Amino acid sequence: MASQEDSFPRGGSKKKAPGEKNPQQPVEHDNLFDVPTEEGPRKRKRSQEQGAKNKRSKIEKKETSRPEAEPCGILRIEALTEGMRLLGCVKEINNLELVISLPNGLWGYVQATNISDAYTKKLNEQLDQEEPLEDLAPLSELFPPGLLVRCVVSNLTSASKKSIKLSLNPKDVNRVLSPASLKPGMLLTGTVHSVEDHGYLVDIGVTGTKAFLPWQKEQEYVKQKNKDTKLRVGQYLNCLIEEVKGNGGSVLLSTIQSAVSAAIATEEQNWTLDNLLPGLVVKAQVQKVTPHGLTLSFFSSFTGLVDFMHLDSKKAGHYFQTQMVRACILSVHPRTKCVRLTLRSSFLQAGRPITRLCHHLIGVVLNDVPVQGFYAKAGATFRLKDGSLAYARMMHLSETEKSFKPEKFKPGNMHKCRVIDYSPMDDLALLSLKTSIIETPFLRYHDLHPGQVVKATVFALRSYGMIVKVTEQIKGLVPTLHLADVQIRNPQKKYHLQDEVKCRVLTCDPENKKLLMTLKKTLVESSLPALTSYKQAKPELQTHGFISSIKDSGCVVKFYNDVRGLVPKRELGAQPISTPEEVFYVGQVMKVTVLNSEPEKERMLLSFRLFSDKETEGPSQSQKKATIKVGQLVDVKVKKKVEKGLEVSILPNNIRALLPTTHLSDSVTNSHLLYSWLRAGDVLHRVLCLSHSDGHIVLCRKPALISAVESGQDPKVFSEFQPGMLLTGFVKSIKAYGVFVQFPSGLSGLAPKSALSDKFVTTVSDHFVEGQTVVAKVTNVYEEKERMLLSLRLSDVCQEDAAISSLALLSQWLEELQGVRSLMSSRDSMLTQTLAEITPGLLMDLVVQDMSSDGSLMFSSGSVPGLVLKASRYHQGGKVMNPGQRTKAVVLHVDTLKSEVHVSLRQELVNRKSKQLKKNTEHRAVIEHLEKTFAIGSLVETGQLVAFPVTSHLNDTFRFDSEKLQVGQRVSLIIKSAKPSDIGLFLAVESSVKKRTPALPLADPEPAGEDPGVVSSLLEKPSLPIGEMVTGTVKSVKATHVVVTLENGLVGCIHASQILDDVPLGTQPTAKLKVGKPVTARVIGQRTLLTHKTLPISHPTSAQTVSDLSIRSSELKKDISSDPSAHCSSPTEKLKQYLPGQTVVCFMRKFNMIKKWLEVEITPDIRGRIPQLLTSLSFKVLKHPEKKFKIGQALSATVVGPESSKGFLTLSLIGPHRLEEGEVAMGRVVKVIPKEGLQVLFPFGTIGKVSIFHLSDSYLEAPLEGFHPEKIVRCCVLSTKDPVLTLSLRQSRTNPRMKNKIEDPEVNSIKNIKVGQCLRGYVEAVKKLGVHFRIGPTLVGRVKYRHVTKYFLSDKTLYQTYLPEGKLLSAKVLRVKRKQNLVYLSFLPKDTGKPDVFPDSLGLPLRDQGKDWVKEVPSPQPKKKQRLEDKEEEDEGDSSTKQEEEKQQESMAKAANTRKRKMPEVEREQERVTKKKRPNLPPEEDDSGVEVNYKEEKRLKQPKQKQTKPTEIPRLQLSSGFVWDVSLDMLAPAAPPREESSDSEEESSNQATLKKKSKKDKELEKQQAEKELARIETALMDPNWQPETADDFDRLVLSSPNSSILWLRYMAFHLHATEIEKARAVAERALKSISFREEQEKLNVWVALMNLENMYGSKETLSKVFERAVQYCEPLKVFFQLADIYSKSEKYQAAEEVYNQMLKRFRQEKAVWVKYGSFLLQRGKAEACHDLLPRAFSCLPQKEHVDVISKFAQLEFYLGDAERGKAMFESTLNSYPKRTDVWSIYIDMLIKFGNQKEVRDAFERVVHLSLSPKRMKFFFKRYLDYEKQHGTAETVQAVKEKALSYVEARSTLADS
Repeated sequence: MASQEDSFPRGGSKKKAPGEKNPQQPVEHDNLFDVPTEEGPRKRKRSQEQGAKNKRSKIEKKETSRPEAEPCGILRIEALTEGMRLLGCVKEINNLELVISLPNGLWGYVQATNISDAYTKKLNEQLDQEEPLEDLAPLSELFPPGLLVRCVVSNLTSASKKSIKLSLNPKDVNRVLSPASLKPGMLLTGTVHSVEDHGYLVDIGVTGTKAFLPWQKEQEYVKQKNKDTKLRVGQYLNCLIEEVKGNGGSVLLSTIQSAVSAAIATEEQNWTLDNLLPGLVVKAQVQKVTPHGLTLSFFSSFTGLVDFMHLDSKKAGHYFQTQMVRACILSVHPRTKCVRLTLRSSFLQAGRPITRLCHHLIGVVLNDVPVQGFYAKAGATFRLKDGSLAYARMMHLSETEKSFKPEKFKPGNMHKCRVIDYSPMDDLALLSLKTSIIETPFLRYHDLHPGQVVKATVFALRSYGMIVKVTEQIKGLVPTLHLADVQIRNPQKKYHLQDEVKCRVLTCDPENKKLLMTLKKTLVESSLPALTSYKQAKPELQTHGFISSIKDSGCVVKFYNDVRGLVPKRELGAQPISTPEEVFYVGQVMKVTVLNSEPEKERMLLSFRLFSDKETEGPSQSQKKATIKVGQLVDVKVKKKVEKGLEVSILPNNIRALLPTTHLSDSVTNSHLLYSWLRAGDVLHRVLCLSHSDGHIVLCRKPALISAVESGQDPKVFSEFQPGMLLTGFVKSIKAYGVFVQFPSGLSGLAPKSALSDKFVTTVSDHFVEGQTVVAKVTNVYEEKERMLLSLRLSDVCQEDAAISSLALLSQWLEELQGVRSLMSSRDSMLTQTLAEITPGLLMDLVVQDMSSDGSLMFSSGSVPGLVLKASRYHQGGKVMNPGQRTKAVVLHVDTLKSEVHVSLRQELVNRKSKQLKKNTEHRAVIEHLEKTFAIGSLVETGQLVAFPVTSHLNDTFRFDSEKLQVGQRVSLIIKSAKPSDIGLFLAVESSVKKRTPALPLADPEPAGEDPGVVSSLLEKPSLPIGEMVTGTVKSVKATHVVVTLENGLVGCIHASQILDDVPLGTQPTAKLKVGKPVTARVIGQRTLLTHKTLPISHPTSAQTVSDLSIRSSELKKDISSDPSAHCSSPTEKLKQYLPGQTVVCFMRKFNMIKKWLEVEITPDIRGRIPQLLTSLSFKVLKHPEKKFKIGQALSATVVGPESSKGFLTLSLIGPHRLEEGEVAMGRVVKVIPKEGLQVLFPFGTIGKVSIFHLSDSYLEAPLEGFHPEKIVRCCVLSTKDPVLTLSLRQSRTNPRMKNKIEDPEVNSIKNIKVGQCLRGYVEAVKKLGVHFRIGPTLVGRVKYRHVTKYFLSDKTLYQTYLPEGKLLSAKVLRVKRKQNLVYLSFLPKDTGKPDVFPDSLGLPLRDQGKDWVKEVPSPQPKKKQRLEDKEEEDEGDSSTKQEEEKQQESMAKAANTRKRKMPEVEREQERVTKKKRPNLPPEEDDSGVEVNYKEEKRLKQPKQKQTKPTEIPRLQLSSGFVWDVSLDMLAPAAPPREESSDSEEESSNQATLKKKSKKDKELEKQQAEKELARIETALMDPNWQPETADDFDRLVLSSPNSSILWLRYMAFHLHATEIEKARAVAERALKSISFREEQEKLNVWVALMNLENMYGSKETLSKVFERAVQYCEPLKVFFQLADIYSKSEKYQAAEEVYNQMLKRFRQEKAVWVKYGSFLLQRGKAEACHDLLPRAFSCLPQKEHVDVISKFAQLEFYLGDAERGKAMFESTLNSYPKRTDVWSIYIDMLIKFGNQKEVRDAFERVVHLSLSPKRMKFFFKRYLDYEKQHGTAETVQAVKEKALSYVEARSTLADS
């Protein structure tokens, strides 16, 4: 009960405990994250009995007073509390600890002892045995990174809670569950407890429950997740409960990934806020949307919060209230029950790990990062350059709290920040704007490198060494051995806490956060290079190291990064040393020389015998340096490689100088290549002296700079620079605002960001790199400041032809590559020499070795170790190669830097043809390989390899993605060398960028939707350039296109629109071409298609480019050279060329039965759609358009509008689609509105309305009969003033040529009516003063009762019987008042010529006989009478419209109610005063339909009588005239209603003419009064008596309080008077008065109240009534009624939401599924209904399936597709042939909807089944009845004979 109270808190107020105070309401802030605090301050009562615990109570009170909720809405560490359940992600795995990423950037730690009890037990056993256990798996095998885990906060250490300790132990996580709460379908987490014979025992942490996982349920998990390794003890599992036994005593689990991923928590699983677990996926509804977060409701009554970090990035900004979403629970607070959720898709599938655990920008400082949003007390989000979001907490937005300024963090403001971490749970990079963090050199362990010198602070001294702190997050260990050059015994005397020390990094392990450092002074201050890898260990290298161990063979010296080497005994010193341990000691720092190094084996040989140091430079050396001048060309010899480049000596004087790496070549790529292959001793010629200062000489080997110096284009002083000069220089430095360019003279200038490129520059570093050679144009010179501005734009610096400059660059780059090959050939390494010998174009015989992860084939290197030969997926040529298979390949490129050889297996390259090429000839080529500076292609016709430059200038270094070349792309090249170059390649340049064709996709290309026959006939061949003339042969002819085989095996396609210039309509142009016919065509386009060979693994690249061809004569004559891009525009651009109203010729492709449109093709790449309603004005064509239009047929269509976003045109076959007044169009009925008309839908969503008066030229008794949804109708537009069009279906409107007789003319306004005219119309309503008769869509006339019938009616109920609403009658116009918009009509036979509305069989007296009942006085003043009659009619409100009538009735009802509440004395006094004021008026004939009786006569005489005594005043009067307690003498009739005031006036006037009555008259009046009283009493006792006042209804409901009918009529009475609140009050009274046993009666009132709220209330009031109704009535019935209410009021979305709730809550009720299916079919959602049936099967018991199928099949007959219904019945009966109930239903459906043949076939099948005699008799009887009704005598006799045969067969069987 406690849990239920928490989950479903009851209403009302709780009694407060004594002394309890009302909590003060917090002040609301206008903030996104104003959510209720998860736990506010709580006061603890101090127990008097626990005096010893006062101190602890104080501490606990102080702790609980901390704010445990963050008003900003994100989860902060201060809000955590022990026992809080969280969802986390495994970020790091250490030996005995897991690092868990928590939501909102928090971190926690799980110790190995908090995994599970079984794992802890194994750990203890290992400690006891002191040796590793075989079955104890390390944490790294149990927890893969990215695994989502459920955890519980177990401990919050320290006062600031900076360390969060978590527990994954199922006993802690699932402690809130009990055995009884376990349900099938629940998703739990657990750990493997033990391995058994048939499966695993799983610890799920529920006391008293044993969980078992069988082998077969974990096989998939083992294969997919555990790499085919059996589960280990302690392994974490996401399990699904499949079966619960023994009231939760034992459960059966499953780890099948598909089921686990699809698991969704439901209400049926009885989750409460007490046992709700993180990681559960729920379906929720958006309750509230704020600019930065959401509030969700789930499980009907639970509420949760989604902060801005956990919104779905794809849907952010598009959430709306009441939207249904799927969410995952992130955390649940144990005290406040505050639930946090996430909508990110990575959490919505349980068991799926998070893939991204790190960010590539961690530690990077970013400039100008824009603010995305700022959240008070939470932080700010930023938008990074790659589009991803990043987040900075409030504490990281400024250096201090005082310096924080919120106005700096408006959206769009730029800031400098640093990426400090990454939160996998939030998928956000974490930033910091603190200057101290931005400027710190070390942010994390990854920033530290071995050999680096850093400053640190002494943090602690331990026995094993000293802990130093580099930053707050980085700590390192200085081992005891490294505290000094010599070992010290008391380090605490030398080092003190907080001392700053200078250290050097020995090793750094960022993954394990281990940092070892040294304080040895010699190592820290050494100027020799730090040896951090074996590759750096070059012979003769001298460096410092320390002795790590001493052995008999020598000393092992250790350097940085665990690099070590051996000093053999012979190299320990100049003299032999026999005992090294006596001379050297461990930890001693030594200077060593490298003798030999083998990086592959990680071995190194060292020596303590130092070679003579370099000679110290003396005065002579300085003098030699002085002889070297800037700009001088020298020869140099490489001495050694340094970090910045090459240290060289200038020949012949061996002067030391530096040749930077970036200055080795104009190409950045070649510079690194030369640096890699140059060795000490190599000589370089013609090297330029770039600078000479302070004895340091910097050289340059860039050919462009050397050429500029030699040609004199090198200003030496600033005054020589002039604007407009073009100079060659190099990039000195790159800034955010531009690039500094230095020239050979040493002077430099600035190229601002705006002058760097003709393209838009976002990031300068994307365009240029430091050291790059550039050509600059001087734009401005400022001599005073010696500054100048430059331009690097190609338009400013490029003077010569791009082809010439690009060819020169290519030649230079290839020449340098050849130079590198020469260097390599002189090396001793076999690998190097082999790489130098391999040239592009070489044909090699290779053996397949393996396939890499990227799909590349790797080949065996043979006898050359280290040689890598690979072929990319593109160059595998579609072959499937297996390891060990031998194949031939062509060398494309040799990457000497990576020692890789790129080869190709493509047959066109392997079998290339050798052909003599001519210079300046143009050829088509395919790009085979791409480098940064050049590309390698193959000629299409021969397969020969050519090289062409990618860049055209030194400054041309940037390409947009759309401009970049791709492998497989087609280009047009101009050959520039007739013979191959030294590296085996022809040289060429690209002719035109416009001639490029797109590359073929490597995998999964988008299908173009072509006919499979076309695709299968296309081969993977090179494409043709657009505009080229080709010849070919017709291969196949299709309806809309023709496939042509071209030369060289290429395939093209001719569309139907490209065959003839003038296409005859109705023909098929493709029929003019025959297979085998030769054609000449022009290429007009290219398309990429899939072929039938495409397979995901073996043939992923089986796609080709298909050429679109044209054989139209106009196309063949066109000069394509004048417009090379005539056919290159995109389909989207072509769509824009078609304007609405334009006529086009299209070709029929198919008719889409589902979407109801014709799909046509206009051109090969432009398609159109013709809605069915726009195909014809003929009903025959519209019914079956597929019969009228043939595939491939040419049609003339009008463009209605382009749908560019969808890529097609909308067309019409009946001309422009205009819905204007007078236009005739075809529409589809979407709704039939009873007694009103039709709702019609037109194409493009336009809605129109048809009144029942416009359905036909002749009115019908049932005008809407024959109309149904989806029926197509021809409409005429009458008006377009309103959003809903006014339409007419009259034939006189839709087809005016058919001059048929119009029996009922249109009556659209009162102007169309004339007095004496006879009209037909429909009865609107029977009112008190007459009958309202509708004669037009907006016109209602009135028929007074005296003009309704010639009979006198004492029973008014006959009017309702014989004049029902909607009855068709004829009426004559008596009078028309155009100003008042009033029309008076007559039904009398003498006026209409039709029979009376009441039949003669009723025996009613004629109205003339009524004159015997009353004595009328003729009027002496006829004119006055006429005026009075007019006034009466106006007062009575005979309006012509419904609205005016309803308004008047409302005012009349209010007036009547007011009058009824007056006291009798007041009424009499008012009546007396009124009568005195009235003038004498002439009497008038009553029009109420009942003659004036005695009662009315007495009212006429009453004013002449004297005032009666007070005792004679009547008590309570009713509208019927009945009084409670009066005698015959005291009888005083009730005052007439105000509506009949004119009658009263008439009676008053008549009183003046009456004479004084005699005694006999008085006696007669007394008798008549007695009769009248008896008549009234009889009327009250009449069951057909209708109450007319609230008092009448009160009297009725008091007599029958349990009758819901009376209460509903009482509510309707108030609603008719628009008294909504009174109607609500009546409903509430009814709910209280009706007995609780009358469940159906109460339900009726609840339904009426919900209907009332739906019509007149709000969504909130309806929701409240619904919730109450669910509590008091059977919930399913209430849900059904609410869904019906929404459906009938056309609130379909709300109805669908109700049905979805029902499917969750009542999923095992088949009525719910059937009802929802009916709703979907009624809405036209057939596909959704079809998908619903499998869902029903998964939820309903097996025994219900047949009934459900039967119900859905019946729905298909009534509302959907009858053929589908038949198929469902047939399928069911095939499986269950003896289900006679299904047979009976099936036959009923066939009788109603099928034909006679189908019915007879069904009867034949069922009577031949082997059923019981009783059932067979039933079906034979039905068969016979059917034939008697629908068949002939022969068919009836045949059935009888079959029945007789059956009986005889049964008798024979019985006898035998």
